Amino acid sequence: MVDTLMDLSVTREMLEEMKRKVPQSAKIDKLVNTHANPDHFAGNELVLGAEIIAAKPAAVEIAATNFAAIADALENKTGSGGDSGEFLYETMGRYFDLRGITLTPPTRTFERELELLIGDKIVKLIDLGPAHTKSDTIVYVPGDKTIFTGDLLFNECTPVMWAGPVLNWISACDYMLSLDVETIVPGHGPIADPAGVRNLKSYFIYVRDETRKRYDAGIAWEEAARDLSLGEFAKWGDAERIVGNVYSLYKEFGATIVLKSEREVMGAMLRWRKLRAERHAADDHTNCAHG
Repeated sequence: MVDTLMDLSVTREMLEEMKRKVPQSAKIDKLVNTHANPDHFAGNELVLGAEIIAAKPAAVEIAATNFAAIADALENKTGSGGDSGEFLYETMGRYFDLRGITLTPPTRTFERELELLIGDKIVKLIDLGPAHTKSDTIVYVPGDKTIFTGDLLFNECTPVMWAGPVLNWISACDYMLSLDVETIVPGHGPIADPAGVRNLKSYFIYVRDETRKRYDAGIAWEEAARDLSLGEFAKWGDAERIVGNVYSLYKEFGATIVLKSEREVMGAMLRWRKLRAERHAADDHTNCAHG
């Protein structure tokens, strides 16, 4: 199995559906956590008796997770407050319950690559991070021409780069495109083919180049994110993540950005989202007035 989900309820629902479709999945011997975001490991405790495998940097981060603190933040009960608290609640807190989760970290780690034999299938774990996070593993099944990308692929929805550098993520796209694959299972979005990876690579090249122009012009990072036109990528879901990507790129370019907490970036995402909604409402009003 590759990854669990954001809380026990949705993970339990997934496992039950798997057992209904494939009865053999009632017993899962190995579980891979692709990276250290809770929506990919919070349900680990429900995969009873499984060996849990992750790249070493991801395993260290997972083991340090404080679910109670995350739950408080998602419920807007801690110092996050303000725009960042509202954003966390609206995007995650209202949908997921992280109370009562028993942290169940990986029991086996690897560095860079690990090859497994699952039944008669060769399965390759390859850490291509840092990119989305400090460590991002893909799961490659050559015999099935399939890869599970973790969050190295957001398909038809906007990615967010918490770690970078951006060149690593672009290089990870090139690596995935070099593989002989037909089916690509993304961390978010519908099942894809190599075109999905090419689209994501194009997104990061475009955002990197447009962000650099604004950085060189001396525009502040949040204003740069608001100024940047998303063009063909505007139709992707969660477009406000452009704010997080511009923030990470500015730091990569050498900007000194002082925040009380990086959670403030999520507050900036909320402000971006509200501004976009206001602009769309104004455009709709203008269109009606001239209709």
